[in-house]
Amino acid sequence: MRGIMESAEPTSQRETPGTDVAEVRPRITPAMEDYLKAVYRLNADGGPVTTQRLADELGISGPSVTNMVKRLDELKMLQHTRYHGVVMTKAGERVALEVLRHHRLLEVYLAESLGYPWDEVHEEAERLEHLLSDKLERSIDRALGHPTFDPHGAPIPTAEGEMPALSNRRLSDLAVGEVATVEQVSDRDPEQLRYLGSLGLIPGQRVQLRERLPFEGPFRLLVGAEEHVIGAPLARIVYVVVDNAAGADSAEPAGR
Repeated sequence: MRGIMESAEPTSQRETPGTDVAEVRPRITPAMEDYLKAVYRLNADGGPVTTQRLADELGISGPSVTNMVKRLDELKMLQHTRYHGVVMTKAGERVALEVLRHHRLLEVYLAESLGYPWDEVHEEAERLEHLLSDKLERSIDRALGHPTFDPHGAPIPTAEGEMPALSNRRLSDLAVGEVATVEQVSDRDPEQLRYLGSLGLIPGQRVQLRERLPFEGPFRLLVGAEEHVIGAPLARIVYVVVDNAAGADSAEPAGR
């Protein structure tokens, strides 16, 4: 990873793609980038992005979050309305997508080039995402063959700041008998990733829901040729695309 570190520079000092060289972006620190990325992620999850949700997401105290949100509002990266939470501006969204692009390209690099398991790449990418220069980002992208998804199935934003759309249907939403293909798995908990990986619940795997018990009961699944049982919390972090043309007993792996 030495080559990455030697070619890196803070994100805040780079130009925004598609902007005039004379246009100066407000100085954005790595901590600010983390906030903007968290707001983007929470907004994608749905519901108002309150300072309390942001504090829980980042593991930071409420007063610290409030102070940072006010600063980002002053920089026009967020719009904060008291008691209503925050809304990301176009400028803030550009920064968040740039950091997400770095993060997910790094995850692919760590997994494919260095052999990191999928439950370890997120933490390493968190450390490095703020340091990539535009030049090194382009080099990694080219060397990897311009990947469009990270190891967990999350889309990689384009260099132009566009985010491909994915399904928002969860494994927990399936009806009994439905067959679907795993599209994405949340990367927020390494232990959950390790467990789901051991069951074969990875992007591209076809699954069928065989049984779901009431009152938050477990889900019995056919994963490939094997049956497994998982709880509702795990079923909610696996995103799928339903295969309407699949046969009732089909759960063979499908390519992305």
